[in-house]
Amino acid sequence: MACAIVPLDEQQVTEPSVVGKDRTLPALHPDRKEERCFVPYKPPPEDGSPAQVEEFLEHAKFITEDLEWLLALPHDKFWCQVVFDETLQKCLDSYLRHASRGLDPAGLPCSPAVAEAQRHIHRAVFMTFLRMATHKESKENFLTPSVFGEIIYENFLFDIPKILDLCVLFGKGNTQLLHKMIENIFTQQPGYYSDLDEAVPSVLQVFDTILDKCGLQCEGAAMEPMKLSANGRPTAMTMSQQDLLDLVLYLCDSTTTIHAFLDIYPPACSTFQSHNFLSRLVSFYESAVPDIEKAVRKRNFTDKSLKEDLWKRMCHSCKRMVEVAHLLLQHSCLQPILEGGDNIQTFAEELLQHFTSFLPEKRFLSDYDEQFPIADDISLLQQALPLIDETRTSYLLQGVQSAWDSVGRRRPRGHTQTHGRPAAQGGAAGGRASPLGLRESGEGWETPRGAEASQYTPHKGNNYGSRSFITEAALPPCVPRAPKEELPPVLSERSNVFDDDEFDVFHRDKVDMSRIWKGRRKGESAQEVLGDKQHIDAQRDRYRAYENVVDEVMVEPGAVYTLDGDYDDEYDDTYDVNQVGANDLDGDSLLSRSERIFFFPLTKNQNPNHAPRDQFCQDPALLRERAEARRAAFHQKKGFRPEPAGSVVGKPKGQGQTQETLQDRRKKEASKGRGANHNRRNMADRKRNKGMIPS
Repeated sequence: MACAIVPLDEQQVTEPSVVGKDRTLPALHPDRKEERCFVPYKPPPEDGSPAQVEEFLEHAKFITEDLEWLLALPHDKFWCQVVFDETLQKCLDSYLRHASRGLDPAGLPCSPAVAEAQRHIHRAVFMTFLRMATHKESKENFLTPSVFGEIIYENFLFDIPKILDLCVLFGKGNTQLLHKMIENIFTQQPGYYSDLDEAVPSVLQVFDTILDKCGLQCEGAAMEPMKLSANGRPTAMTMSQQDLLDLVLYLCDSTTTIHAFLDIYPPACSTFQSHNFLSRLVSFYESAVPDIEKAVRKRNFTDKSLKEDLWKRMCHSCKRMVEVAHLLLQHSCLQPILEGGDNIQTFAEELLQHFTSFLPEKRFLSDYDEQFPIADDISLLQQALPLIDETRTSYLLQGVQSAWDSVGRRRPRGHTQTHGRPAAQGGAAGGRASPLGLRESGEGWETPRGAEASQYTPHKGNNYGSRSFITEAALPPCVPRAPKEELPPVLSERSNVFDDDEFDVFHRDKVDMSRIWKGRRKGESAQEVLGDKQHIDAQRDRYRAYENVVDEVMVEPGAVYTLDGDYDDEYDDTYDVNQVGANDLDGDSLLSRSERIFFFPLTKNQNPNHAPRDQFCQDPALLRERAEARRAAFHQKKGFRPEPAGSVVGKPKGQGQTQETLQDRRKKEASKGRGANHNRRNMADRKRNKGMIPS
């Protein structure tokens, strides 16, 4: 009968004790740990003296041999050593802390022997962490997933800083392995999500620290009152040269680490977005990057190579920050849109809102559009959502062009037509040109590829020109695609009002190119255009036929005359033969109507011998006098007596007023709101009561 296979955390082993009796212990027990001292890692010497190089090689040999011994242990012994040996954890932590990221100033090997030793340590450390992140090695050797998550969490075998360092150190060439490692760690121990959520504010604090060192303040950060001593703080232009170097190195290392982690483990993007990371990143970019770049360009450095190195690191940092922003947008908005679903409209709206929030940040927007053209993303969005608001997308594209214009840079040719860009173009793809004529080319800037690569071996490649973009082939089935069926020929089916005209290139082999131009015709001014009377000369002969008007034409006997011009088909000859009204009872035919005399009717009291005076416009004074007379007659007839005219002016102030003046003033105040434009206050109150005017 085969024995049941149990996980390592439930296994019991029997070992001989000191007194000679066998004892039963759990498979994971401190007494089962081998006594071995793992030495901490130290970086190679900078000066490269023979004695220091020999010391490093001997030290590196100890670390490599110890780690290879550890990897050769069986499953149970390996985990006993990992969990209970503190010197092993110190050795691994020291390598994560001191190993070169590939962008450090002392990043070149001092000798081939040092590079080879470094390569062996790098591989051994990576394989150790890879085995530590695996809870099941085979059917017989495995840990219970929940127990595995508890072991790595409670013993601090992995934490968020270690995971970030693993990504930036071993990410090149090991993306898939690292993704599986981190995914298994977060899956088996969800507590790491809480740790990541608590770590994001610390990452944001990096931006605030850099801004504070530069004497700036981020818009998205908590607004605190400025201290009185803030005016005396150093800026990027006034700080010491060493402080500026440390600041740029700090920015470069931080942005590279964040990008490596999000690129390898995209599910973490949602945690970063929950802290408004994208908005803070964009604000930091817009505030800090121009200030630091200005300091690097304009400051005088004792070493010219140092200035070139700082400019390279700034270009690298800018590229990584833009890529981080794209990763956040891709995994929080673009990817859900491509996958389809019920909430595709929500993700599209979120993406458009992010693009709209980029518009005020001119420098960031132009740099982002240079690496990841926004026009391509909007085109993809229009394929997924054909009913998207074109006015809004046009406004965004105009804002992108305005950002390019405001920063004084020219957009690369063919930028919106192609997904990639040639490596020879300027900008982030081909490198941002420096005042020293330097270009960021990627040479010597890539971190090692693969576990066997050396941390100090420079690599050449298109690390600064590569970009993966989502094409139409990646669209899900729910997104409509253009039909692949063969379309009928366009020219044969085409019908247009301009067919066969002088510019129809589809039916004419030759076109008069002198009659075609773009914009205002060259060599012509507004005065020349207005003075051109050729069209009048062309019509002169046509209208000349109307110059001679003949009232009577003498017809000679026997001659045949025809009217000028062709037959007029529009002439109505209905009544030419029929004598309309000829048989009317009044006996007055239309044919003899021309013989009747026409009389003008006379108006009442009009003397035919004297024409009336034209009274179309009478004297206004006379009209007012007549109106006043009619009004007085009407008042007299009705018995109306007008009130005497009052005086509200009164005497000068301080001399007192008569009773009549006071009474007249009261009457004026009481009656001035009855009509005309004097009741504005009452009408305003009425509108306000009805809610027409905000209170």
